[in-house]
Amino acid sequence: MTKWTYSFGDGQAEGSAGDRDLLGSKGSNLAEMCRLGLPVPPGFTITSEACTYFHVHEGSWPPELESQVENALRELERITGREFGGAQHPLLVSVRPGSRVILPGMLDTVLNVGLNDRTVKALALESGDARFAYDSYRRFIQMYGEMVLGLAHDLFEEILDEEKASRGYDVDTEFSAEDWQDVIARFKAQVEVESGEPFPQDPCRQLWSAIKAVFGSWRSPRAVTYRSLHNIRDDWGTAVNVQLMVFGNMGRDSATGIACTRNPSTGEKGLYGEFLVNAQGEDVVSGIRTAQHLTERARREARSGLPSLEKLMPEPFAALAEIAGRLEAHFRDMQDLEFTIERGKLWMLHTRTGKRTTRAALRMAVEMAEEGLISRAEALCRIDPGALDSFLHPTIDPEAQGEVIAVGLPASPGAVTGEIVFSSEEAERMTAHGAKVILVRVETSPDDVHGMHVAEGIVTTRGGMTSHAAVVARGMGKPCVSGAGTLRIDYRAGTVSALGRSFRRGDIITIDGSTGQVLAGAVPLRQPVLSGDFSTVMQWAEENRRMKVRANAETPDDARAARAFGAEGIGLCRTEHMFFGPDRISVMREMILSDTQARRREALDKLLPLQRADFTELFEIMAGLPVAIRLLDPPLHEFLPGDPQDIARIAERMKVDAESLLHRIESLREQNPMLGHRGCRLAISYPEIAEMQARALFEAAVEAAGRTGMPVVPEIIVPFVSTASEFSFVKKIIDRVAVKVLKEKKAAIDYLVGAMIELPRAALNAGEIAREAEFFSFGTNDLTQTTFGISRDDAGDYLEDYRRQRIIEQDPFVTLDLDGVGALVRLAAEKGRAARPGLRLGVCGEHGGDPASISFFEEIGLDYVSCSPFRLPIARLSAAQACCRPH
Repeated sequence: MTKWTYSFGDGQAEGSAGDRDLLGSKGSNLAEMCRLGLPVPPGFTITSEACTYFHVHEGSWPPELESQVENALRELERITGREFGGAQHPLLVSVRPGSRVILPGMLDTVLNVGLNDRTVKALALESGDARFAYDSYRRFIQMYGEMVLGLAHDLFEEILDEEKASRGYDVDTEFSAEDWQDVIARFKAQVEVESGEPFPQDPCRQLWSAIKAVFGSWRSPRAVTYRSLHNIRDDWGTAVNVQLMVFGNMGRDSATGIACTRNPSTGEKGLYGEFLVNAQGEDVVSGIRTAQHLTERARREARSGLPSLEKLMPEPFAALAEIAGRLEAHFRDMQDLEFTIERGKLWMLHTRTGKRTTRAALRMAVEMAEEGLISRAEALCRIDPGALDSFLHPTIDPEAQGEVIAVGLPASPGAVTGEIVFSSEEAERMTAHGAKVILVRVETSPDDVHGMHVAEGIVTTRGGMTSHAAVVARGMGKPCVSGAGTLRIDYRAGTVSALGRSFRRGDIITIDGSTGQVLAGAVPLRQPVLSGDFSTVMQWAEENRRMKVRANAETPDDARAARAFGAEGIGLCRTEHMFFGPDRISVMREMILSDTQARRREALDKLLPLQRADFTELFEIMAGLPVAIRLLDPPLHEFLPGDPQDIARIAERMKVDAESLLHRIESLREQNPMLGHRGCRLAISYPEIAEMQARALFEAAVEAAGRTGMPVVPEIIVPFVSTASEFSFVKKIIDRVAVKVLKEKKAAIDYLVGAMIELPRAALNAGEIAREAEFFSFGTNDLTQTTFGISRDDAGDYLEDYRRQRIIEQDPFVTLDLDGVGALVRLAAEKGRAARPGLRLGVCGEHGGDPASISFFEEIGLDYVSCSPFRLPIARLSAAQACCRPH
């Protein structure tokens, strides 16, 4: 028979902290506190499996649940000496949710269950405080009406306001017992009017209705939305905790509050929190009364005139402080506590691992390790690597009020303010005059790189997390919101509209690439400050990390930023990004549009010194570290103009007919360019392009080695390989140029030629390719595209539908698909190393900066990951965590 209920109390418990998945965070920790002998009101937990059963069976209970709840209730009566529904010593209970992952405020709670017209009199007599008893009863009716019956909160608040006004009471006047009885009569009448039935007097009916309400709230719209935002599975369900009521509203010697064992904002060690005298739990979070500080120190710092708990109730405070210390030591982490003081006696209602800011998490991890509470490896694993992303960039001031006009995907973190521009040319023109601009586009292409470079941030209405805008922005460390589909751009009119408002070129907006928000006007920002704790954590990460971490970088600024963030080389230099400067794009276009090899070589001769200078500077900045350079990869049409005036200018410079040139441009456009004439296929059709890049690369390596005195070992990546023969063809070009250049320079350098594995066929035939290739670089962006058969630029909208419907758990362009793409990476690694023992393996796709993906790469033994410069701390910490955790 399935066990659906687990009792706790009287120093014993059927569950423990290890039963979190079954009993939820609250239930498992209540059981654990009981085992520790702490003052916990007794009760029982209904498992999360019962919630799953309830929803699968359309609101039906598991067959054995009713009898098990009845038995647990009888045991609770035995422990407390009270009777549920009794006329003398009534047992009153709270019914609270408790999922394995906290959903703050998303699920329903019902307090004071068991109160009715009879038991309220017994409570009044037993407590000696009729006002308290009837106040508790009216609270129960209101909470039951809202949570169980679904009645509007305002219905009850309006009655309270009317009753207060009719008596001439001001805001601070307390109701008497007789006043509350009048309110109760009106509440009950309102419930009957709204629900069609009298307020239930049967305690058992109240209890089962409350349990049903908690289970039902798991599927409430707010809970569903929260789980979707935080990737929490729908099928987990919530446990329900039925627990003896203890009352913080029994007079001036009673209170309720929340506490943390360390400050969740700063990480400082010490009791931190708030409480209210003569109050129930919902009063603390509702904000209807001014909360008081727990400690005298906090009260003095806040200059509050209200007494602290330390001063007002020294004995319960001392007990709370002692228990807080015990719980932190037991759970070995900062604890978030809920407590009630009933007539001077402290009761612990909950403990859980507390949420904290990134800055606090860093401080706590360092200090707990230094205190000996946890190891350094555990300290590293306490920090969410993804949280470092926003920590390294400006953020919107939490106190700021801003008008959100659109929400897209949080494609690249950080917040910035600037004037709207709609083209890269406008961006360059306005920044030249000192303006700070935000580039707003339907989508970006490589032709926009120069505008993206000068812009403060980027917004696109199309695209996903690995669209061109997202990838390039992350590489540049610039905030980006992609896929903001509710924005409507009219390039001709120079406007963008949203929510009925229209914004023109030059209007100010603020974007938050950490949340995906686009806001009207300028919003106050906070600048990042990297603390000593951050440096300490990064140092500990180095001590625990096996995989190397490189950067995707192709500009001097990218390379310098990469070194500042601890890069151990460059894992991907995308050479195509070097051709979009104003002094290069026109020459590049001449080369592409030339109809003979001779004319192409003339243009390439002009590009050679520029490319050589780029490579030389990269080698010098990364002196002594590896630099992996990818040969030209994208389809040539991405470099070509679409504007008739640009076409006319190129035709004039090339001394050809503009109409003929237009036909040439059209002939280069492809139906499916991402699967077309690109990568190594370009080198096969136009070997002179690969020759120019190889010459520039080897000449730069010789020059940089001479200047720095450090050896330069270039790693040359051949992209979009699908067969060993393709790779062999391009490698022969590279080797031939290397021999010629090194003979000319009378120099000797080592170099490696490797294949980018980004096509399923390359992964499946990795053994053959490895016989020629000296390393593999996994291009997981394109490997994901080609494995799934979806475009990363266009899939954002429907992939979100897939996530909402739980068809997929994660966007595969953000976190590697282990079952498909991951299986190909694993297979290629195994086949490659079988054919060439010691084959170096790295990842240069955006997954190289994703913590979950990095864990997989560590598991299969890759040598390095490469990511955008500003994601390097995330990758370094993730790589260390992957080594600290068992696979």
